[in-house]
Amino acid sequence: MPPEQPPQLPREQQPPREPQAPRQPPEPQPPRAQPPREPHPSLDPQRPLPGYQPPDGPAPRRRRSAEPPVEQPADEGLDLFQPPPGPARQHPGDESPTEIIHLVDDDVYDDDYPDDYLEDDYQEDERAEPEYIEPTEESEDPPRRRRKPLRWVAALAVIALIGAGAWFGVTQIFGYDDYQGDGEADVLVQVGEGDSTNAVGRTLADAGVVASAKAFVKASADNSKVLTLQPGYYVVKTKMSGAAAVAMLTEPAARVGMLQIRAGTQLDDITQPDNSVTPGVFTLLSKASCANLNGKSTCVSTDDLRKTAESADLAAMGVPDWAASAVAQSTDARRIEGLVAPGVYDVKPGWTAEQLLGDVLKSSASKIQSAGLAGTSTVQGQNAYQVLTIASLIEREAVKQDFPKISRVIYNRLASRDMQRLQLDSTVNYLLDKPVVTTTDADRTRPGPYNTYVTRGLPPTPIGSPSSDAIQAALQPPDGDWLYFVKCEKNGLSCFAATLEEHNHNKDIARQNGAY
Repeated sequence: MPPEQPPQLPREQQPPREPQAPRQPPEPQPPRAQPPREPHPSLDPQRPLPGYQPPDGPAPRRRRSAEPPVEQPADEGLDLFQPPPGPARQHPGDESPTEIIHLVDDDVYDDDYPDDYLEDDYQEDERAEPEYIEPTEESEDPPRRRRKPLRWVAALAVIALIGAGAWFGVTQIFGYDDYQGDGEADVLVQVGEGDSTNAVGRTLADAGVVASAKAFVKASADNSKVLTLQPGYYVVKTKMSGAAAVAMLTEPAARVGMLQIRAGTQLDDITQPDNSVTPGVFTLLSKASCANLNGKSTCVSTDDLRKTAESADLAAMGVPDWAASAVAQSTDARRIEGLVAPGVYDVKPGWTAEQLLGDVLKSSASKIQSAGLAGTSTVQGQNAYQVLTIASLIEREAVKQDFPKISRVIYNRLASRDMQRLQLDSTVNYLLDKPVVTTTDADRTRPGPYNTYVTRGLPPTPIGSPSSDAIQAALQPPDGDWLYFVKCEKNGLSCFAATLEEHNHNKDIARQNGAY
């Protein structure tokens, strides 16, 4: 039982308090050693769970969970801190000390609650050692300080790469290489059939004429003459600017190797009544072979071409099989007469005489076949080569409108027993190299294989280059009994007759018209 307390006087009757000495701070106490606390087995990260089999490799990191709070009954927790019932607390200065009753053992309290913030002698060092919390899987490494200078350098490098890529793309799409100036050395290039401006540009770039195809294409946009370029060979220079290449290529003098054969042209030249000369195939081909490349001429003479025609292998020259046997019977250069079809040819300057003739003859064979004349063609007992010869006669004897009737006259005369001969002035003039149709009595009586006034049947070879219209007329002669014809109109048209009497009458008409 606690001792009996003296009665407490009212506050007004209490004697004054004696002054007290200032309270000295408590002496520092050494940190109280804390016993090691054993973690709960369920919180040990190294202890595997029951039935758990670790996978191969290092064990995964586990996030440490917080300790569950310890629940205490509300009453028990409050009773520990409730003051015991009794008299009121005495103030300092009371004469009789008050006995302190310890409701809780200090040692036990300190052990259970090491962080006692109620003690007056609390020291900073008495707190527990800081405990490291292992980082979670979302953040394996501790945060680092940002390095702004490095980020700026990386950003600038990326911008530079993007800029370089953009520049490269723009130059590839819109930019192009181009030389400066009018070029250096002469070079020969070929424009193909149907080549576009881009194709011509690529050809020039491959030959070293321009630095790029785009340089030529861009320059061509300012010169419409490029659209008029024809297939063939052209002399230009290496290392030319695009504009210079366009300007030179569109000049007429730049084109070389062009050979144009007109219908009726024969191998040798023809002297006109005014003494002018109509060039033949040999002369035209010799001229087409000429080009001046860096001061050197590539011309092949007519003599070289004529000798090649006389002695070269027929197959090598491109003579068709259906004409080879007839051509082989002669050693004269005229043996290939009529096998060069009318048209435009492109020969390469620098070729030999055999290459020139071979290229032209092979192309001509295709043209003749396209006109409808094949190796198996026969008309009224005449083979393909003889039909070609008849076509050459038609070409030289009349204008185009009369081709079919002239064809019928020739076939009728070949089949007639009365006439026996063709009697065509064109065959007489062939050896005389005369373009006129009329002949003299002396010319008509001159012996020779090409004089159809003397020799029966067809001449040994064609007498010129027949057109496709003449070939068609020779292949398909119309029906008719005409045996005679004479030029009776100034425009070249002829009058036809089945009898000699009608023919003489037509001559009179021709004289009246001034055509005979």
